[in-house]
Amino acid sequence: MASSPERLVREGLVRHLPKFRRFALSLARNQADADDLVQAGFERALAKAKSYNSAYKIETWVFKIIQNYWTDQMRKQARRGTTVDIDEAHALMGEDGRHSAETRDLSFKARLAIEQLPEDHRSVVALVLVNGESYKDAAEILGVPVGTIMSRLYRARQTLMQQLGNDQNLGGQA
Repeated sequence: MASSPERLVREGLVRHLPKFRRFALSLARNQADADDLVQAGFERALAKAKSYNSAYKIETWVFKIIQNYWTDQMRKQARRGTTVDIDEAHALMGEDGRHSAETRDLSFKARLAIEQLPEDHRSVVALVLVNGESYKDAAEILGVPVGTIMSRLYRARQTLMQQLGNDQNLGGQA
């Protein structure tokens, strides 16, 4: 007996939660906003579960929902203007020596470098290098041709190599 679309969606959300969280973090740039983004994406996926076609990968479908929600939120934020959380403002101003100690850690530097990438490059890095999606799946999720995924990934790798140094492994050939 075939599983209902709702059940497949629920199971897929649980099974791939870490991938969705990594992708959302690459977009949102902080864990609290990323968690909100995942929650909103899950709510939308569950609301649309009956329309899910099991011929397609659940990850691709949910990534697209999260990406679309993020894009909508960025458009709304652009109309409202930028806000900064007071705790983040203190951290940005460097009120203590923790920031300088953390920047010595390569993973922290890499995360900062990725955060500085343009959103379209950051999304490709998250999907292909962090989550291990194929170029084809990443193209489907982002709604662009495979060649665009390849060129964005190439440019992102070049930028990251310049920022981090050429001796870092950035997920394959550049």
